[in-house]
Amino acid sequence: MKKSLLKSKLKKIFLKNKLSKNHAEICSNYLVKAEILEAKGHGLARLKMYCDRIKAKVINPKPKIKIKKISSSISYINADNSIGYVSADIGIKQAIKNAKKTGIGLVAIKKSGHYGLSSFYAEQAVNNKLMVFCFTNAPAALAPYGAKKSLFGTNPICFGVPTGKVPFIYDASTSIINRGTIRRAEKLGLKIPYGVALNKKGKITTNAKEALAGTQLPIADFKGSGLAWMVDILSGVFTGSSHGGKIKDPFDDFSGPQNMGHLFITINPKIFIGNKFVKEMQKNIKLVKKLPKAKGFSNILYPGERKNKAYKKNLNKDISIPAKILKEMDELNA
Repeated sequence: MKKSLLKSKLKKIFLKNKLSKNHAEICSNYLVKAEILEAKGHGLARLKMYCDRIKAKVINPKPKIKIKKISSSISYINADNSIGYVSADIGIKQAIKNAKKTGIGLVAIKKSGHYGLSSFYAEQAVNNKLMVFCFTNAPAALAPYGAKKSLFGTNPICFGVPTGKVPFIYDASTSIINRGTIRRAEKLGLKIPYGVALNKKGKITTNAKEALAGTQLPIADFKGSGLAWMVDILSGVFTGSSHGGKIKDPFDDFSGPQNMGHLFITINPKIFIGNKFVKEMQKNIKLVKKLPKAKGFSNILYPGERKNKAYKKNLNKDISIPAKILKEMDELNA
């Protein structure tokens, strides 16, 4: 499907679900961008879930989002149970504004929901020549190291910095694969990779449905578990949001809003070494790229390059949509 037609259909669906024109535009843009980036677990596979949650009145389509000024650098946002895309878009723009004034921006968001890829927001900061950290917690999917029950989300860690060229953006969940990929596999009847999740009995499974009922595996054992915990503290405890396994699963739990938390930290990278920063960053990248290549590698990519290549490759292509998701879209637009 052509992107212009897809965006138009998505906007109609969100408008039908009582979002404002501006909020419908924000949500549609982010969903389409996820598809372009080939991050399909964060794309159209989630559309019906958002609409179902709006209908169940656990997402507020007309939120009264409030921004509390703590200082010129610090802002605290009450998202009023909006779709996460909307509150996060407001939050990162506020963090950018704060950093441009004082050199650093710290923005905490409470009463929000799933916001897609953290790189969406990191990219905005980097395009404004800022360094950025993005954190968000998520519904229980990982068992803490030493436990056999899921408690932490797949809580991603995202860091971005300008390079003068393709932005350096590291965006990775603390699980081996993100939950959206498993959700999409379950929806479309696909298998998941071996070794990324356990079933209820604690055995490795490639069945997406069993994985969702079981637990996902963290990156690097106790190290990944510790990082997931860190993100739960930063975006949950620190922001006054749900944490410790209390965030509601957006697909399965309609008993109330998710109350997810997000934290954005934006920094002017020139604070200490001025205009030398970008030159030093480019020197840093060159040092890595000049290293001898391991077997099977023709190039050493830095975080952000692969996604940038995917974006350029797919930007002018039509978006392929599985029949099941097309049917959902038609039903939502009926």
